[in-house]
Amino acid sequence: ERRERERKLSKEMAEKATRELEKMELQEKADVKYKEWLKKKRAEEAEKKKKEKEKEREREAELQKKKERSEKIFQEWLQNARNKPRPLLNGCFPHGKSAGRYSYYIFVLS
Repeated sequence: ERRERERKLSKEMAEKATRELEKMELQEKADVKYKEWLKKKRAEEAEKKKKEKEKEREREAELQKKKERSEKIFQEWLQNARNKPRPLLNGCFPHGKSAGRYSYYIFVLS
């Protein structure tokens, strides 16, 4: 009976040790999988940040290009505006002569 109890006890201890070993192996596998998942997630985040930075650089370059084009067009307009003849002042040319019939009526009526 005593031997039977010892055998039973040693059998239970062996089963318990086996369960503990299986539990530890399962925990190690879970840790490995978690580390792989974490590494993958970090790589994805880094890639996402890289793409966002690239997109931001492209947007800034586009804005700069647009600004330069606008400035160039404005400068061209400014240059052309200086070279255009001035509008008639009160229907008269700069040397004082009438610009047409309308200005004659204004002169007579006033």
